[in-house]
Amino acid sequence: METAAGTTALTQLPQAAAAALSAQPAVIDQVALARLYGEPLFAMPQDLYIPPDALEVFLEAFEGPLDLLLYLIRKQNFNILDIPMAAVTRQYLSYVDEVRVRNLELAAEYLLMAAMLIEIKSRMLLPPRKVAAGQEPEDPRAELVRRLLEYEQMKLAAYKLNELPQLGRDVLRVQIYIEQSLQPRFPDVHVVDLQEAWRDIMKRAKLIQHHKISREELSVREHMSIVLRRLQGRKFVEFEELFDAHKGSQVLVVTFIAMLELAKETLIEITQAEAFAPIYVRLAYTSA
Repeated sequence: METAAGTTALTQLPQAAAAALSAQPAVIDQVALARLYGEPLFAMPQDLYIPPDALEVFLEAFEGPLDLLLYLIRKQNFNILDIPMAAVTRQYLSYVDEVRVRNLELAAEYLLMAAMLIEIKSRMLLPPRKVAAGQEPEDPRAELVRRLLEYEQMKLAAYKLNELPQLGRDVLRVQIYIEQSLQPRFPDVHVVDLQEAWRDIMKRAKLIQHHKISREELSVREHMSIVLRRLQGRKFVEFEELFDAHKGSQVLVVTFIAMLELAKETLIEITQAEAFAPIYVRLAYTSA
């Protein structure tokens, strides 16, 4: 048998549960879009105001037309060696149109690249030019691909250089002052070290030798007379007997020149019986 108080409590429980359920968001499993003052937002407010310039595309973020074009290609995972010109040109023009109305001076450089893309697309629609047999027709995109690859290489190189530590940005120069005594103390020199230094000086002194060269005047005419005197009264004289090796190479050279002069003036005759036979010298024969 239920009392009146118990009946009143049972009727109040469904009302509290309904109030708690109404305080929770309608979508429980959906991820909150944002949080406003700590409270999750599961749907965009109907009275939300977005300024016109909030979604404006700023081309200042790109370093030039090639940078924007390379960004579009890499974003869509296009093959840079086989660029779909229609899709890339359409996206490129949509970026440029966003800023052309507000900043025509900035968009001028990008419009030049847009004209180039349209020209390439039109050349691809035309029949290819006739080339010699065995050669492939030139791809209108070849020059653009070359410029994009070169720009990407330079951009990666600049990025790697920027990653290197730089003085003033990543590292700082530290200067440490070390106080030194006014009278520096040098290490003592031992007797053994002095002996070794003296031996080195004596070795270098022995390597230095002086050689005096004197000038000796030799006369070719004088040696011509000496050769003629040796041949006097002799029928044949061997070539080697006319040279005296003990007098040095200078005398040998002058003696040989003297013999050549005598042979030139037909005062002596140089003969040989056969090939590789001994050479003989004699006075030239004169008739009575």
